Amino acid sequence: MEKQIHQIIETLLNKIGVGINKIRIEKTPEGGYRVNIETSHPNLMIGHRGETIGAMQHLVKLLFWKETDRQDISRPELSLDIESYRKRQEQNIIQLAERKVEMVRKLASPQSLPAMSPYFRRVVHLHLAQDKYQDISTESQGDGDYRYIVIKPEIII
Repeated sequence: MEKQIHQIIETLLNKIGVGINKIRIEKTPEGGYRVNIETSHPNLMIGHRGETIGAMQHLVKLLFWKETDRQDISRPELSLDIESYRKRQEQNIIQLAERKVEMVRKLASPQSLPAMSPYFRRVVHLHLAQDKYQDISTESQGDGDYRYIVIKPEIII
């Protein structure tokens, strides 16, 4: 499957005229794929606040899933990154969430994170679902582009 992903990305980027230096594809523990693209035009591919990378990821997923549907293979998750931009963003958001968890534990009151995309909300929810965070719970609130996460103390009976 890695060859298929590589071919789809290479074809797509060649068609839009973006040069590729390197494509790294890793299989995730959950059975999905994480793709990091190194290019001479990372800002162009990332876009304003990661909008372009999000759109590209959507396109690559659709093309990949279309290809795997022909082979009767389940649809694995696919995450696209440019020059480790998303990985750095994920680390920053996780650090912020962990600081908020400390405040929740200290103050025993809910704490909110800023509004973020569904992708990053999912990252936070999954990170805070680990065993070491059994004393807290998370919940998404708000609408549309203004959805955010509230971290609350978990009431243990």
